[in-house]
Amino acid sequence: MSEREAAAATKAGSGQGEGGLRARLVAVGVELVTQEGAQALSLREIARRAGVSHGAPRRYFPTHLELLSAIAREGFAELGAEAAAELRDDRKGPRAQLAALARIYVDYALTHRGMYELMFRHDLLESNRLGLRETSLPLFEAMADLVGRARPDVRAPEVAGALWANLHGVAQLWGWGSLRLATGADGVEPFVRAALDAHLGPER
Repeated sequence: MSEREAAAATKAGSGQGEGGLRARLVAVGVELVTQEGAQALSLREIARRAGVSHGAPRRYFPTHLELLSAIAREGFAELGAEAAAELRDDRKGPRAQLAALARIYVDYALTHRGMYELMFRHDLLESNRLGLRETSLPLFEAMADLVGRARPDVRAPEVAGALWANLHGVAQLWGWGSLRLATGADGVEPFVRAALDAHLGPER
């Protein structure tokens, strides 16, 4: 490792030498995707912003895909933490928890657009070198469990998958301005409620 790279590792503040540089590369990637979107995540640009040579990331992430997976994992961890905090409130019934979960998901998609785009790229989900599936699947499993409790008469994984796809589409179309243009709606909330009603039946 060069003196410049060693300095970057120290700057990362982990106190663990090269492990600090690895964390720094991921943190820089998270910052970059937040500011400029997934298309900006080149190894060269991440290295430049981390203050290391363009070949340095290869020491920790042999492929570009592995670095992208590590960055996406941070997004799933953040979204999962928000969802877990809501699901700990067992005073709500499964339908109310599903509604809260749906709102958290759509809000995250709209406020973290670059990270959200990165998180749900199919090619990343096929890569499990860094435990991406273990970070992403619990959220869907929680949704499927709530669907099963709210509607024990349906096949929960399929209904949860359809609801998830619907919410994903709502977030994308609202973010692009398409839903606002087509419907004149002032906010995304009516579409979230409609998606829940469509897949779970009207709230009683």
